[in-house]
Amino acid sequence: MKKLVEVLAQSLVDNPEKVVVTETEDDEAITIRLLVAEEDMGKVIGKGGRIAKAIRTLVKASAFDTDKKVFVEIGE
Repeated sequence: MKKLVEVLAQSLVDNPEKVVVTETEDDEAITIRLLVAEEDMGKVIGKGGRIAKAIRTLVKASAFDTDKKVFVEIGE
């Protein structure tokens, strides 16, 4: 899932070298944190949060076979 978020984010931004994705996992959940350059935040979030929502939907769909909840946090 980490690689999926990384590939999606790098394809959206102007500075793909500044994309950082970290994944933490505990007993109940998986948290994926996406960090991008400040000037690329709008491209990752999208108008009305549509792109961010689409990224979260894809990640949750790819984690369907796990029993854990998946969270995607987007920041700079």
